[in-house]
Amino acid sequence: MKKINFTAHILPHVVAVGIFFLITLFFFNPIFFENKNLAQYDIQQFIGSSKAISEYRVKTGEEALWTNSMFSGMPAYLISVQWGNVAIAFIKKAMSLMLPHPISNIFIAFICYYIMLLSFRIRPYLAIAGAIAFGLSSYMIIGLGAGHNGRIGAIAFMPLVMAGIQLAFNGKRILGFGITATGMALHLRENHVQMTYYLLLIVIIFGIVQLIEATKNKTLPELLKTVGILIIAVLLGAGTFFGQFWAIREYSAYSTRGKSDLATPHQPGNEEAAGMSKEYAFEFSNGILEPVTLMIPNVFGGSSGNFLVTDQKSEVYQALVRSGDQKTANQLAQFTGAYWGDQRLASPYYAGAIIVFLFVLGIIFAEKKYVWWLVTVSILGLFLSWGNNFAAFNYLMFDYFPGYNIFRSVTFTLILILFAMPLLGLLGLENLLVRKADKNTKNKILVAFALTGGLCLLFWVFAGMFSFMKDNEAQLPAWFIDALADDRKSLFRSDAMRSFFFILGAFIVIYFDVHKKISPIGFYAFMIFMITLDLAIVDKRYFTEDNYKRRSDNSFFALTEADQEILKDTSNYRVYNLSYLTGKGDNPFAEARTSYHHHSIGGYHAAKLRRYAEFYDSCLVRQTQQFVEQAQKGNTTFDSLPAFNMLNIKYIPIGPRREDILTNQSANGNAWFVTQVLTTESALEELDKTCSVNTKTTAVINASEFAAKEYALTDSTGTIGMIRNTPKSIRYASDSRSGGLVVFSEIYYPGWKATIDGKQSNILRADYILRALQVPGGKHTIEFTFEPQAFITGNKITTASSWLVFFIFLGSLGWSLKSEKDA
Repeated sequence: MKKINFTAHILPHVVAVGIFFLITLFFFNPIFFENKNLAQYDIQQFIGSSKAISEYRVKTGEEALWTNSMFSGMPAYLISVQWGNVAIAFIKKAMSLMLPHPISNIFIAFICYYIMLLSFRIRPYLAIAGAIAFGLSSYMIIGLGAGHNGRIGAIAFMPLVMAGIQLAFNGKRILGFGITATGMALHLRENHVQMTYYLLLIVIIFGIVQLIEATKNKTLPELLKTVGILIIAVLLGAGTFFGQFWAIREYSAYSTRGKSDLATPHQPGNEEAAGMSKEYAFEFSNGILEPVTLMIPNVFGGSSGNFLVTDQKSEVYQALVRSGDQKTANQLAQFTGAYWGDQRLASPYYAGAIIVFLFVLGIIFAEKKYVWWLVTVSILGLFLSWGNNFAAFNYLMFDYFPGYNIFRSVTFTLILILFAMPLLGLLGLENLLVRKADKNTKNKILVAFALTGGLCLLFWVFAGMFSFMKDNEAQLPAWFIDALADDRKSLFRSDAMRSFFFILGAFIVIYFDVHKKISPIGFYAFMIFMITLDLAIVDKRYFTEDNYKRRSDNSFFALTEADQEILKDTSNYRVYNLSYLTGKGDNPFAEARTSYHHHSIGGYHAAKLRRYAEFYDSCLVRQTQQFVEQAQKGNTTFDSLPAFNMLNIKYIPIGPRREDILTNQSANGNAWFVTQVLTTESALEELDKTCSVNTKTTAVINASEFAAKEYALTDSTGTIGMIRNTPKSIRYASDSRSGGLVVFSEIYYPGWKATIDGKQSNILRADYILRALQVPGGKHTIEFTFEPQAFITGNKITTASSWLVFFIFLGSLGWSLKSEKDA
């Protein structure tokens, strides 16, 4: 039986966890010592969009599944639904040592990357340095500051999946099986399919390299056994996400990520059969040189939110003061951004100067199969991040590579590089430390230094070769351009020199065998400290005191006088917040503060219902402009605004005061009988007619999708009213002599079922986005219910799979410990 040595087998891991905990504690110290929380814009929007869902859960103990508070109604399982994966959630809590969300994701990133490095047989104290490099990369910190908690959480668990796969290939199949299944479950629970896609790319390239190795070494049967075991593990992990995946896949077909019904082969500009447009997908594309920020963060000035005018020592500030023209200075202040790259919005993703140096060492010294794998991953991440700046490659990927055209923000692909760099760097350093330091080895180390440190020096020396200007800045005054370029050049050169000195420090320790002249612990401590210092200093540029707020601060959602006045109305209606027109609010289609208090026609979500987005862009925006023009002339009637009325928009706040509310008395209400039906044969015609007809009396229906025989009309005496409204069901009472077609101010979406007096009835789609029913004459009770099988059935599979993975995880750990003791 193998005896466990505490110092050799346990202490390094205790030290690792302790260091990760302390870094998390001190980096996010206002949360622990000043009673503050992160002020995350995206999370504020999430709170606004999910409030009604959460309240329903607390009140009834059930999941809402549908919400009426955003975009006139959409599936709640795309916003906030608690699925049956509590067992997986418990594992995450245990791994995070109960640290508060979302900063726990950074701690988990440390832990998972550390485990992965151990699986690749990196000594524990070096693995600590690599894990810190991954978790403290500015990619992670900037993402956390923006409120992209799901993305950062999904990234944090990517290394754990890779650790399980590597363990299985190292012969520890049972432990690898358990870790892979658990890592996959934890990763998928974060619900960020884009990061899952990137993880899949990493694993596929790893698999190809392993296949080539197995073919060369004639070990193909063993590889197939390992792959078979891992496929089962991945499927078990995926089972814990089955319900969510079903729901997302179902929703995607109807969202802005799916194929538009307006797109036809003969229409120019509608070439994309599915997914988003290239223009939208590649809106944020790295310039060809921008990935240099991985080594020199301020090479392009840093963040697009960094304005030089705020620094009184800057050349820009001094130039504006010297101009003596306050009006001109105020106008030019908006052009004082330090960032001069190609993107509209940007923040530099910094891997760390030392890590880039180690990455090059890894290319030289690491085992070649890992070099081929991780360099290929890095090159792919680089090419993809260039987006439309490398159109020949990326348009090919967009058009033909499965699933790639449903994602945007292609700079996110830099996570492939940030995943690969510390791993290859530490693999190279590990091999370097155990080999004889002969002349050839020294020369190779020198080459790595020349390629990285030398590049930093070249940037510093030849900084004057760059223009430091954006294309749209040429028309600015020459004196201002000179000052702007000087400041940007200063940032460029200072960071180039800064990175050089960090690389130089690591080079000296490795090249001159300092690690052999001091204690191993001293060398490990040096690497851990320098990597932490390097990254933390840069991270603090983008994660400052402004990223925190008092826990008691709820000013973002504080009721305004306008909110209070609207809430006096207890009937069912919608709010269209146009306060952005007066400079007192945000675009209603990109804010969920209104949803916190009201049923809003706007909201905040990355994947809106496609038809609703098209209706907004085509009809509502145009009629909003029409309304503004009318209002400026003193006309605030709504009779000529059918899009407003069909959405049951009753209140239009244009500011926070009580008198800033406009009331629409012409709204169609919750449901209404129509006296005319216009049929169309295409979605384009359907949308066009909906934007122009009187929706109170006329319904527009696409006859190519819904049978014309169902469109019976009624006399004008029919009435219908809502008698009950919950997220999962809506009940109406109707009364008419002859019956007819009723249009409901509710968003059409598959999954809703309708009954009339308990009998199933076919739901039609009217006015491009609404529901309609053919209702017989007399008095009737009509009920809509939302019971999507993606949740009803899918959640049962999710629950069962989660508990199965939980016990497999515990069992694989127990088996591994027992095997270690028996060895």
